[in-house]
Amino acid sequence: MADTNDFLKAVQDGYSFKGESYKIGRAMLDGKVVADADILIPFKTLNRHGLIAGATGTGKTKTLQVLAEGLSDASIPVVLMDIKGDMSGIGAAGTENDKIKERSQLLGIDFKPGAYPVEFLTISKEKGTRLRATVSEFGPVLLSKILDLNDTQGGFVAMIFKYCDDNKLPLLDLKDFIKILQYVSDEGKAELEKTYGKISTTSTGTILRKVIELQQQGADLFFGERSFDVEDLMRISDDGRGMVSIVRVTDLQDRPKLFSTFMLQLLAELYASLPEAGDLDKPKLVLFIDEAHLIFNEASSALLNQLETIVKLIRSKGVGVFFCTQNPMDVPASILAQLGLKIQHALRAFTAADRKAIKETADNYPISPFYQTDELLTQVGIGEALITMLNEKGIPTPLVHCMLRAPQSRMDILTDAEIDAIVAKSKIAVHYNEVIDNESAYEILTKKLSDAAEKAQEAPQPGRATASQEKSILDNPIVKSMARTAGNTIVRSLLGAIGLGGRKKSSWF
Repeated sequence: MADTNDFLKAVQDGYSFKGESYKIGRAMLDGKVVADADILIPFKTLNRHGLIAGATGTGKTKTLQVLAEGLSDASIPVVLMDIKGDMSGIGAAGTENDKIKERSQLLGIDFKPGAYPVEFLTISKEKGTRLRATVSEFGPVLLSKILDLNDTQGGFVAMIFKYCDDNKLPLLDLKDFIKILQYVSDEGKAELEKTYGKISTTSTGTILRKVIELQQQGADLFFGERSFDVEDLMRISDDGRGMVSIVRVTDLQDRPKLFSTFMLQLLAELYASLPEAGDLDKPKLVLFIDEAHLIFNEASSALLNQLETIVKLIRSKGVGVFFCTQNPMDVPASILAQLGLKIQHALRAFTAADRKAIKETADNYPISPFYQTDELLTQVGIGEALITMLNEKGIPTPLVHCMLRAPQSRMDILTDAEIDAIVAKSKIAVHYNEVIDNESAYEILTKKLSDAAEKAQEAPQPGRATASQEKSILDNPIVKSMARTAGNTIVRSLLGAIGLGGRKKSSWF
């Protein structure tokens, strides 16, 4: 049995920070909470990203809720990707019961039930403020990665964007992009090849099929106007707390392509629009991605590379990204290496593959003289987790088995009526939910083709003069004389053929 005093000293040395921090719980040894072994999370390091992992039913979502509450109280805006639909309760006050009261006493925490300032957002048909982006805002590089195009096809997409820029053809939604694809492979092919080079109909067909695949997952709801301004994710409520923006994507579980498209665009937009910030005392924004395996399982290698690049770079903009998933192995090793805070709930060992995964998970954590990590991973209780993080100097803190505090907001979902009430009070919903369909590439090209078709109908057929031309020709005296001569000749020939050609002249002989 480990010495409690040594353990307490290790925890206090490892989890004491100079800057502002948030108490998430207390460390446990041999299954018991150790008094004064407080586990604090320094806000200064939250832009170094994090991971919340564990089997179903072990408390991952409640941990995410607790972290969001602490950040909001510290005036740090939060974005939650709610793919299971169980995060809405943060918008209503919780209720204290005997279990929560006992847990709070063990942790030395005052439980204060309260609702948090919430904004519901959606990229589908869920209730909330609509999130949209235009095709032009994606740009050719990101769009090519989303569609999983090869270099040749990506170069063709870049050419299309260049042509649209040169000819003032706005690409706002997917019907614009489809229209220009159809145009350059048919009526406009000669025009583009003259200026931009050879066009492969095979490439246009492949790209068109991939765009239609994206449409089938509901992407038409996301691409278009009015574009969402990421600054609206970083609002502070009237009472000084950070807004908690809950992106409701419960109907996207079977459409991972659209989910990953949205996530990558959001991260790219944040990175592009925010100035360099360095290491701040607390982050500008923290983003939590629940059920993160939906991104990684279906993402192409190009998409994963792009995501890895943005995760590496976005910390310098003051943005933290937290992935929430069942198994740490769901997250690619290159991205897992970027995650400074790790909160590991219990894992289940039902099969040999499960035991292998647990062994690999244990190897990702610092070696502890107080725990047998691989065994402890299967014994952690609900509402408990193994925690390690980076301190202010970037050094991993000691691994601890922690009892976590309970959320102060509701640990259940809101009713439809409660959600409707929050959406109705939104300061941004009216602005973004307005339907806008400005003239763009689709309308411009459709009109251009229509005008060309009308002119083709009015144009004279080859070898035939127009009415005005015919009148001008017939008025010419030479033409009139030739016509009379030709007419007389024809008539005489016909009459002669039937014996009525007139009298024969008398012979001189």
